[in-house]
Amino acid sequence: MPRRFDELVAEADSVSVDGWDFSWLDGRATEQRPSWGYQRLMGERLATVDAALDIQTGGGEVLAGAPTMPPVMAATESWPPNVAKATALLRPRGVVVVADEDEPPLPFADGTFDLVTSRHPVKAWWSDIARVLRPGGTYLSQHVGPASVFELCEYFLGPLPAENHRARHPDDARADAQAAGLEVVDLRAESLRMEFFDVGAVTYFLRKVIWMVPGFTVERYRDRLREMHEQIEREGPFVAHSTRFLIEARTSVLQ
Repeated sequence: MPRRFDELVAEADSVSVDGWDFSWLDGRATEQRPSWGYQRLMGERLATVDAALDIQTGGGEVLAGAPTMPPVMAATESWPPNVAKATALLRPRGVVVVADEDEPPLPFADGTFDLVTSRHPVKAWWSDIARVLRPGGTYLSQHVGPASVFELCEYFLGPLPAENHRARHPDDARADAQAAGLEVVDLRAESLRMEFFDVGAVTYFLRKVIWMVPGFTVERYRDRLREMHEQIEREGPFVAHSTRFLIEARTSVLQ
């Protein structure tokens, strides 16, 4: 028997959204994964360097999946609940988690790291990334691309301005990295299908990914959520598309 609207949203509104683990959505939503396998690539690189930094690590879940950590491994995170989660998860692996605002400067000396990584940074501060990398060092990251999940955003917010659709474009990331003195050696982008099978999954997702619909609450958007619930029951999963790009940039060997 289909679950009632009130039951679905009440459940999704009550669970914790700390950290960056989306396992609560198992069986309730799906998202294609990029073909390059970011976590695998990151793990392979970490095994080859002496010192690395993971920026905006969230709850540390992605970094914790690396099979091997380098002798010096640090991570930064700004949101206190995630700092606590990341510390508990990563400290046993020898990772130092530093509470730090997502703005420069990073709290590390120039030329400290062979590798800097980040999965879905809010913003890449390219000059500061270049500063903390050693000569020949690498930045490897998976970024959120332009107009990601905008079908869902616009369902609640209405049509977004054209400049919003252009934001986070990989070509802009390339230009900004090059302006900071980095050489972009790899840049790949993909659009990935997402499906939400019930309105509870949408509610949880928007509570967790807070920048999608700023100020989202169940009470504020209850009417629109109810309409979505009825649409899903009538037509099937709500479909959206995330966009991702992989970027790898290096500093010059001679600095």
